[in-house]
Amino acid sequence: MDPLVAAIDQGTSSTRFLVFNANTGELLSYHQVEINHIFPKEGWVEEDPKEIIQSVYECIERTCEKLRQLNINVANIKAVGVTNQRETTLVWDKETGEPLYNAIVWLDLRTQSTVESLIDKAPGKDKNHLRPKTGLPISTYFSAVKLRWLLDNVHDVAKAVQKKNAMFGTVDSWIIWCLTGGSNGGVHCTDVTNASRTMLFNIHTMQWDPELCRYFDVPIEILPAVRSSSEIYGWMKSSSLAGVPISGCLGDQSAALVGQMCFKQGQAKNTYGTGCFLLKNTGTTPVMSEHGLLTTVAYKLGKDEPAHYALEGSVAIAGGVVQWLRDNMGIIKSSTDIEKLAAAAGSSYGCYFVPAFSGLYAPYWEPSARGIICGLTQFTNKSHLAFAALEAVCYQTREIVEAMNQDSGVRLTQLQVDGGMTANQLLMQLQADILHIPVVKATMPETTALGAAMAAGAAEGVNVWNLSAAHLPASTTVTYQPQINPEESESRFARWKKAVQRSMDWETAGTAETSADAKNGVR
Repeated sequence: MDPLVAAIDQGTSSTRFLVFNANTGELLSYHQVEINHIFPKEGWVEEDPKEIIQSVYECIERTCEKLRQLNINVANIKAVGVTNQRETTLVWDKETGEPLYNAIVWLDLRTQSTVESLIDKAPGKDKNHLRPKTGLPISTYFSAVKLRWLLDNVHDVAKAVQKKNAMFGTVDSWIIWCLTGGSNGGVHCTDVTNASRTMLFNIHTMQWDPELCRYFDVPIEILPAVRSSSEIYGWMKSSSLAGVPISGCLGDQSAALVGQMCFKQGQAKNTYGTGCFLLKNTGTTPVMSEHGLLTTVAYKLGKDEPAHYALEGSVAIAGGVVQWLRDNMGIIKSSTDIEKLAAAAGSSYGCYFVPAFSGLYAPYWEPSARGIICGLTQFTNKSHLAFAALEAVCYQTREIVEAMNQDSGVRLTQLQVDGGMTANQLLMQLQADILHIPVVKATMPETTALGAAMAAGAAEGVNVWNLSAAHLPASTTVTYQPQINPEESESRFARWKKAVQRSMDWETAGTAETSADAKNGVR
């Protein structure tokens, strides 16, 4: 039997455990569990850390059951990789293993007042003051700001830090610590890709930066050890896979870049999940963006291997807009219904939807923006709204592609895509039309999990996955060609940009109230 490699894919909306054949890259089985979102107040988004880790165990056990039903021996699983929603922030007690607060999810907005006070103390009140070291603007998006809020507002967190019992981590750190023993000897670590999204990590020295820790007033001793994306971190302590090494770790967008095999400088991929994330490999040198993109660590595939960097455009709401239409508006019963509903209209008929539910991320970095729907007439119905929602995902992607073309000086000639939303053929055709370049979709959609499995299987001491192309799955693709003329594409995009301007500076006076609520509600 060929060796197998597994991946834990812990995303914003669900957890999955997937098992791949290390020789062919074929996906053999998987199990998925949805994760509940908690919205204590407007703009606040949390998840229960215990539910997250419980979902991991459930997915492992159910997948192992499915493999046994297929007469596949789970003892052939040689390694486990972890890929995760990035920036989501947890603090827990290292002695009891208890979370000290819910996980604050990456798109949470409660830290706006914290961001403002951090920018106020920067020279010239420049939100890019820390960018030379971190590659990131000071924003609600990143973990250090969420951690600062927890230290300021949650008594249990402040007390545990004082007693030197606190551990901070992103979701990967929490999962690895729990799976390797938790309070009984668990390994507290993260990888360079997740560390590079905290604002506490120097992307040049590849270490936690004491100066950055002082800026956020975060004690460096609560941070996890930083490791490469492909090495043995520890061994599973329980479950059907006890004794199997955990040997790969990548933030979800980096994992998708690896899974799409974008190992060459200039290669790019776009992942359509809750948000939308376009990463372009810039090689072993970090490129600082002049057009609102992030500079991030793409991967470091081994202790002694060089780090590769990426330019990234992040969109907060992509698939999230479909969930909103389903859960908040009741316009669709299932996320898959949106394609049929939008196709019934065939156009938005001048309706534009800017889903700035969490402000606008790249290339604007404008937390004051809020979602708007404009261009409505008496003729507008739910089908037009569904179409406008899909178009919004495509327009946001185009804004990022344009910024990336300007930063790199080299235009993208095609876009490689992956993620759950790529199953929507109408969306993919709209994306090709709006970008006016071909959109190339891998027929194996699980590229994020595949990337984590590749990193785990290739780790020193495991060595069951060769990263050379000959040992990777034959990547069959579907290509969507643009079908509208460039003038129409430009005209629609110009109107979208007009709508974006309307969404700006919406939230002003309310920010201080939200902050006051936060302090009163949590202490």
